[in-house]
Amino acid sequence: MPVLDFEVRRGDLSNVPLTATDLRELAGRAPEEQARAFASTIMRNPTISTVLERLSAIDLPPWYLTAGSLFQTVWNAAAGSEDLNHGIRDHDLFFYDQADLSYEAEDLVIKKCLHACEGLGVEVEPRNQARVHLWYGAKYGKAIPQYTSLAHAISSFAATCCCVAVNLGKDDMLQIHTTHGFDDLFTGVLRPSPVTIAPRQVYEDKAARWMEVWPALTKLPWPQDSDAP
Repeated sequence: MPVLDFEVRRGDLSNVPLTATDLRELAGRAPEEQARAFASTIMRNPTISTVLERLSAIDLPPWYLTAGSLFQTVWNAAAGSEDLNHGIRDHDLFFYDQADLSYEAEDLVIKKCLHACEGLGVEVEPRNQARVHLWYGAKYGKAIPQYTSLAHAISSFAATCCCVAVNLGKDDMLQIHTTHGFDDLFTGVLRPSPVTIAPRQVYEDKAARWMEVWPALTKLPWPQDSDAP
């Protein structure tokens, strides 16, 4: 599994919008070039850049903004949408705190994050990934082991294009993380992740919703030999 991490200075990013053709041509290019294009695209979304700025200003356990708001910003850019927030419902914030797995400790960090993002008019969903295993089974009907890290948690999404994340440090450096690279994201491919913990129905439901909003996407089938229900 080609987990990749990159560091990009925010001030070095391009402000030039990338089209669907530009993004497709980046498929197969050097991962560093792809990461820079990904960072440039998501940081053109003013909501994402502001959320990252707000979060970087407070003390948190290790964290990443991840999933929907990031890959959907790329899809909006590929669609030529002037509104890079089109179709984005929320902003997933993963943090990892193994020291205290109580709901009360998680809730303190959640409230801290929500207070930092107050007034933006967007939904931010912070969750301690060290304690997801405590409630995942009741919600999704499938028990999972504890995530061992943020990278482990990010790898668990249903589709490969979802497994991307970004952190903005106080030094204005962007930390870019991806489990599967950027090719599927840049080419608009929905591919079941080979390491997902999500049940098949989660993939099917999400793919159906995404393809209604972004009809240019190409959905690949769930593998027939998968053990996941």
